[in-house]
Amino acid sequence: MSGPFATGRTCALAVAGGRDLARVAARYDGLFPEKSFDAGLYGSLAMAGAFGSPWSTPEELRVINRASLLVFAVDRLIDEEADSREQVAAVIGECLDGEPGSSPLAAYTADLRAELAAPPALEAAWRDQLERLLRAMAREWEWSRAERGPAIEEYLANADSCGALFIGVSHWIRTGVVASPDELRRLRPAGDAVQRYLRLLNDVATRHREAGSGDVNVFTLGWELDEVNDRMAGLAQEAAGLIEPLRQEHPRAAEYLTWQIHYSAGFYGLSDFWAAS
Repeated sequence: MSGPFATGRTCALAVAGGRDLARVAARYDGLFPEKSFDAGLYGSLAMAGAFGSPWSTPEELRVINRASLLVFAVDRLIDEEADSREQVAAVIGECLDGEPGSSPLAAYTADLRAELAAPPALEAAWRDQLERLLRAMAREWEWSRAERGPAIEEYLANADSCGALFIGVSHWIRTGVVASPDELRRLRPAGDAVQRYLRLLNDVATRHREAGSGDVNVFTLGWELDEVNDRMAGLAQEAAGLIEPLRQEHPRAAEYLTWQIHYSAGFYGLSDFWAAS
């Protein structure tokens, strides 16, 4: 299925997903303030989910969309709200161990886990990826307040902070792309390479907005734009080499990862997910 019909169907998936995210966000008091979480953000997250997996149903896309929204919620809480290590640790604890009724963040994470509907082994793998995301965000919070930032390689190794692989893992589990932790481990090297590329792409796209915010990025660590572009080209080539062997066994995961690189480059060329402040 291709052509205008397929494009129309994918757009309809995005519309349905954006409306679902807006409805869901309204249930969690204060977690998604309108100043940051506007209709454009909900729509752009849903569009990314729909065009990344256009073969999916609206029900199958709920997890990828809602996982994306969790990444943005945690990012805001840690980057904009947390003033101490204790507050950062509290955000992590609410996501990993919080009782559903203890906070809107804990409730949202618990509801996402329930929507995932994963068997125990895959739920454990999902939780592990969620913890990687949270620890990486906490590490960036520390770096932003340290006298010296990390080395470039250490920074890139912390690319779980952008959440791309957590979102992908959530989607692959929900849609049955992976049936065991072993299959997930098979996809991880390619997913990590894509995620490192996306970390740098995000830095390029948001460098002007973040110039005065104190956030750590590859430019505050001393790299010039030409160096970053060269490294991104290398990462894209590395990712393509890791994705290609996956196409026979996991064609949809391979297509999703390939799409992530090219769609994101096009999207960030003109826009950003966050609402303008």
